[in-house]
Amino acid sequence: MDSAAPQILERPVIRQLDEAAINRIAAGEVVERPASAVKELVENAIDAGASRIAVDYADGGKALIRVTDDGCGMSGEDLPLALSRHATSKIDGSDLLNIHSFGFRGEALPSLGSVGRLTITSRVAGGEAATITVAGGRMGPVRPAALSKGTVVELRDLFYATPARLKFLRSDRAEATAILEVVRRLALAEPTVGFTLRDMTGGGEGRVMFRADPGNGDFFEALRARVGGVLGAEFIDNALRVEVEREGLALSGYAALPTYSRGSSVQQFVFVNGRPVLDRMLLGALRVAYFDFLSRDRHPAAVLNVVCDPERVDVNVHPAKAEVRFREPDAVRSLLISGLRTVLTGAGHRASSTVADATLAAFSVPQGEARVYQMDRPSGAALSRSSAFQAPVMQGFAEAPSARVEAAVEAAPDLMARPLGAARAQLHENYIIAQTERGMVIVDQHAAHERLVYERLKRQMAEAGVTAQALLIPEIVELSAGDAARLLEFAGELRRFGLMIEAFGGSAVAVREVPSILGIVSAAALVRDVLDELADLGDSQLVQAKIEAVLSRMACHGSVRSGRQMRAEEMNALLREMEATPHSGQCNHGRPTYVELQLSDIERLFGRR
Repeated sequence: MDSAAPQILERPVIRQLDEAAINRIAAGEVVERPASAVKELVENAIDAGASRIAVDYADGGKALIRVTDDGCGMSGEDLPLALSRHATSKIDGSDLLNIHSFGFRGEALPSLGSVGRLTITSRVAGGEAATITVAGGRMGPVRPAALSKGTVVELRDLFYATPARLKFLRSDRAEATAILEVVRRLALAEPTVGFTLRDMTGGGEGRVMFRADPGNGDFFEALRARVGGVLGAEFIDNALRVEVEREGLALSGYAALPTYSRGSSVQQFVFVNGRPVLDRMLLGALRVAYFDFLSRDRHPAAVLNVVCDPERVDVNVHPAKAEVRFREPDAVRSLLISGLRTVLTGAGHRASSTVADATLAAFSVPQGEARVYQMDRPSGAALSRSSAFQAPVMQGFAEAPSARVEAAVEAAPDLMARPLGAARAQLHENYIIAQTERGMVIVDQHAAHERLVYERLKRQMAEAGVTAQALLIPEIVELSAGDAARLLEFAGELRRFGLMIEAFGGSAVAVREVPSILGIVSAAALVRDVLDELADLGDSQLVQAKIEAVLSRMACHGSVRSGRQMRAEEMNALLREMEATPHSGQCNHGRPTYVELQLSDIERLFGRR
């Protein structure tokens, strides 16, 4: 029957796509949304040596994107070539592993011209200005123009040539937010370049959404000013300077104190040779560096730049150049983790200033205008003598209570000069009140001592190692071939924490030892949890985290409990140990262990300032 006759399928014909289709395909990889176009154009301006860059947009970048710079510019002869695919001034094509610029593929401008209406006006020093327009891939002639210097790239009606792409864009506000984030990241990457971002929706002068003036001084001075301007003075006041170098790799920037943690990762900015990246390995290493100080729902804040020889990193692995691949990823990861932990350890007991700000904000201040009293602040001795004079004389006592207070204050002047001061009282059997030369400190005795005991236990574990418990019968865990290979790759590191894993034929692994401190544990469940973390972050700190969680619980049970009354010498001993112990400014979950209030802040509460 005819129905049983074999169907003859027509063989597909291989065709060469035309230039317009090729450019639109490339645009789909490079230009996902208006923010992607802004990124490409601003990076071109930076590569051109611009010192000031202005970005204007309208309707979330859908109607207009205009980038103006004062860079080296292009001649009229260069303009048609700049709109050709794979034409670039950044590299000569001989070495793709020695890239010193943001751009190098020569795809951005022709891609933008294929999906929108693109106009480029430029002028080189000593030459005449020229302009060229390309719309939907059709290029116009080069014409004379008026421009003093640099380049102006104007992109209108993005995706008009591919209207289906417009349906996948978000609201104007969401696209504008994405543009702002791109400009902020590039501003942090280039602190010596000035940036201005304007929303031109509705016409007129527009509204300035972001501004960052060029930084002065050396790199760190410029970066500090730029970070403070972009992320706010609160971040920079609570950030630690990072400057680490090892084996030809360098890490620089600022990392915030653990007590300045955030509810999301919005204040994490990582760069490689000044290039903003969203690299999973680097962000995972940042999380690992802080994991002992923060709970799982809190995120560190940092602006960090990894600097290395361009030949040791491949930036040509992602269409938008958002990810990189290092030749020695373990060395980079180790530098970031150890460098940050060294910096955090150097901060000692310091806690973020936001803790005091939150405390002051929590005070209930009477409504109405407070009367301001102008007066000189008397010395401590004068205050004590005044109190003694005003105190009533109590029958049967040789001295007034205030005189005993004065003697106690004068007996420990050296303690008041210490960072956490001298203990003065204990409130509600949990809060130690200490006096410093500049104000007062309130300490949560249980949280503080819990951190001290925890650090002590960690030191003991580091010195003696992790004790492993050999399983009477090794537990065999069946895995996929890929999971088994990935797990065995990290077997040496897991062994350091008492988890011994060996290959057991095929794709199975044998768990022979587990950390004894974990007690009874399902080896198979532990292995699969480790694999999940490896798949998610490219690394696993799960075993170490579980061990340190046990140590944390031990520290909690072995620390000074709330409700216990402490003598003055015990309270002062606790304060001194906090000053000498790294990370004592936060408890095991990242919360502050103490609050410091300046005398000026206290006076302001009472309307004295």
